[in-house]
Amino acid sequence: MKTVMLTYPQTLQSAELTTHPQVLAIGQFDGLHLGHASVILSAVRIARESGMKAAVMTFHPHPKEVMRKGDYEGYLTPLRDKEEILAGMGVDILYVVEFNESFSQLSPEQFVHELLLPLQTRTAVVGFDFRFGHKGAGDEQMLRTLGDGEMTVETVSPFLLGGEKVSSSLIRALLKRGEMDEASQWLGRPYSVRGTVIHGEKRGRTIGFPTANLELVDHYVTPAKGVYAVRVNVGDQELAGVMNLGVKPTFHENGMRPTYEVHLLDFDGQIYDQELKVELVHYIRNERKFDSIDALIAQIREDALTAARLLS
Repeated sequence: MKTVMLTYPQTLQSAELTTHPQVLAIGQFDGLHLGHASVILSAVRIARESGMKAAVMTFHPHPKEVMRKGDYEGYLTPLRDKEEILAGMGVDILYVVEFNESFSQLSPEQFVHELLLPLQTRTAVVGFDFRFGHKGAGDEQMLRTLGDGEMTVETVSPFLLGGEKVSSSLIRALLKRGEMDEASQWLGRPYSVRGTVIHGEKRGRTIGFPTANLELVDHYVTPAKGVYAVRVNVGDQELAGVMNLGVKPTFHENGMRPTYEVHLLDFDGQIYDQELKVELVHYIRNERKFDSIDALIAQIREDALTAARLLS
């Protein structure tokens, strides 16, 4: 998959930008959940049937982050994760449009005539609630009208699970409550984060449970504080683990910024400065303060056994 970074209007005027007739799925697609997948896979299918390129257009940074509106608290799928997932879905080209104050002022007409059509978009594929242009003035019906014979529009119906529409906002709420099984169902995969292993307080090794302290590489949504059963990609290996996400109240009276600490089961290697991908598979329990180190050690041992059982 080829990724093309677009800045309106400069990049579109560049002679270096080569385009092909294409089917283009358009959306923010934060989460790339089952609803988003239904839109993107529709575009891939239409492209294969018509012999065109399958493309996706997304926007970065998130519009809520730029406009400082809504309850934006991080990404479900930062750009790098989005690229990896889309490549696995058969997408040929990913257009990442820089979302800034200037771009937010584009009218629906400008969006179509100065962005979509110059990219040789022959079919636009969007969700049923798609909005575009300044203040979301355009909808899928206006998109169809503005295409005016040069571009057709396919609208994908909402994706329902248990009678409820799958959405990024509801997935965020599930994560905040630690409801990982439900979040995984809606995402179509476990929620994951990436982080670099940094030096921490090194307390875990002294109590028999060494941990990898992660510094996240992107601004991810922070799920519920607590203990998780996790799967961890370390290079080419996939390992089981148990992770504490929280402020370590047993050792810190006044709290601290939440940290991600992963204990890998059946592993004894050196991984400082390596990047790990951590899938949060199951929520085991909430974070709590222990009366003694011995009580903490006993609970960690039980958590490790629980994680091993859940992941087996």
